[in-house]
Amino acid sequence: MQAKHDHSYKLLFSEPEVIIDLLQGFVEEEWVAELDFSSLEKVSGSYISDDLRAREDDVIWRVKYGSEWIYVYLLIEFQSTIDKYMAVRLMTYMGLLYQDLIKSKQLLPDKQLPPIFPVVLYNGDKRWNAATELKDLIIQLPGGLDQYLPSLKYLILDEGSYSLKQLTPLKNLVAAIFRLENSSTDNDILAVITNLVDWLTTPEQLRLRRSFSIWINRVLLASNELGEKTPEINDLVEIKTMLSDRIPQWIKEGEARGEARGEARGEARGEARGEARGEARGKAQGIVLGEATTLLKLIQLKFGSLPKDVEQQVNSASKQQLDNWIAQILTANSIQDMFS
Repeated sequence: MQAKHDHSYKLLFSEPEVIIDLLQGFVEEEWVAELDFSSLEKVSGSYISDDLRAREDDVIWRVKYGSEWIYVYLLIEFQSTIDKYMAVRLMTYMGLLYQDLIKSKQLLPDKQLPPIFPVVLYNGDKRWNAATELKDLIIQLPGGLDQYLPSLKYLILDEGSYSLKQLTPLKNLVAAIFRLENSSTDNDILAVITNLVDWLTTPEQLRLRRSFSIWINRVLLASNELGEKTPEINDLVEIKTMLSDRIPQWIKEGEARGEARGEARGEARGEARGEARGEARGKAQGIVLGEATTLLKLIQLKFGSLPKDVEQQVNSASKQQLDNWIAQILTANSIQDMFS
């Protein structure tokens, strides 16, 4: 699912629990273990450059490393397309932040600057292939000129590079966000929301539950795969209940549409080959299409994923094959068991 990033996404990454899960779950570096997360605090993300252009879209956190501060810089202009010169943009933004720290005298002993950790979150369809180091964008000439090249490296989190097999076992809020972003069906969304309901149960997590609810409503449930508008609900439990009630209805509507398509296709052929034969064939094709749609939904509901080869196999199957598979899904432990 290609998410429409908006202020509700920024709202999610303004929650400390999400930032902690981001660092602990997706930054595999030794220094993360030395962070004092009790000191984690959000820093204003609005600052003015010399040309008076404001940066309002950034989320900046700081957290203590020992007795010092590390600035965690998150670029919330979430990329849905690859920006070859992202490293150049980050160099500009980090320079603006350092200028702000100097002006406000937020310096370390001996007037040193704190380190900044830049992270880019990317949710595009293609895998990220832009340079993550600034020096890789600059031509190197002989004669010692390379010693003056600026040095900057950023961490890219390419959401689509993580498989559901990697993400699903993780009790991690950022992993849940990635799963929701990559969800292809309402059943996938329901499974993640069920996890969130189980994880976020304490009164202290009320604001975080609301932030997830707002994002799910405005980004993921603006309309379901059938184009049906859903009412905005700002409670995860109510969202889960709504989806649990609606999904069977959507499956039936999908079956009805499949049957209608089959009848229409059969009627069109019937005009050329005989009306009676066309109507009968249309109804038969409608039944097959409806059963195929039902089986695909059941596979997604039970196993959580739908390989393309399985989808193709189901859509080209006969009614007898579909009947056999529908019966087998009740006892199958895996997709492989069903189709073996």
